[in-house]
Order: sequence, then C-alpha cells, then structure tokens
Amino acid sequence: QVQLVESGGGLVQPGGSLRLSCAASGSIFSINAMGWYRQAPGKQRELVATIRYDSHTNYADSVKGRFAISRDNAKNTVYLQMNSLKPEDTAVYYCNAVLSPRPDSPSFSYWGQGTQVTVSS
Repeated sequence: QVQLVESGGGLVQPGGSLRLSCAASGSIFSINAMGWYRQAPGKQRELVATIRYDSHTNYADSVKGRFAISRDNAKNTVYLQMNSLKPEDTAVYYCNAVLSPRPDSPSFSYWGQGTQVTVSS
C-alpha cells in the first residue's frame, strides 16, 4: 500500500502565499516523479507542476514565475510554494506520485486525497 498525505491548504487573500506538502509512505522502491494537479469547480483536473527523479521540473503556464515545486528525496516529500496567489488559483490541489512499489514491479500512479486552496478577500 502507498499513501500520499497532503497538507498546507487553506484560505489566503489575493497576493498571499501558501506552501503545500505531500509525503509518500508505504511500499515504495523508487519514485520516478511527483507533482501537483488541481481541480476547480466545474473544471477538469489540470497539471500545476511536476518534478522528476533528476529534478527536472515542469510548470503550467498559468503558474510560471509564481509557484515553485521542490522535493526532499530522503523524506519522499514534495512541496509546492505558491506566491502571488490569485482568485483563479482556487481549487482542490492533488498530489501525484509515479513510483514503483517493489524492485520487480512497473511504475504506477498514485493520488492524494486533495487539499482545498481558496484565494479570496
């Protein structure tokens, strides 16, 4: 079993900052990539940012220059620092990990339960 536990969501005013964390635990042999996705009401889930095992990062155009993803490999944890938040950033943010649970297994995609981020005055 693999669990992804997110934390750090909440209510913030426009222009403010939040930092999300996601810790992966359980049966983990290797992690290929971790990332954050978000889903606003009435919209499809979309990519926010990802970080690979070699630290290569990828960002949605809408968050470039405002959000920063980082990773602590020793703790199997990924972070999302969100600055200059806008009302349109309001969504449920989901953590994702692509990992192999055992040495002889392929990689699978796992999701956290989601954490609400609300940007409002």
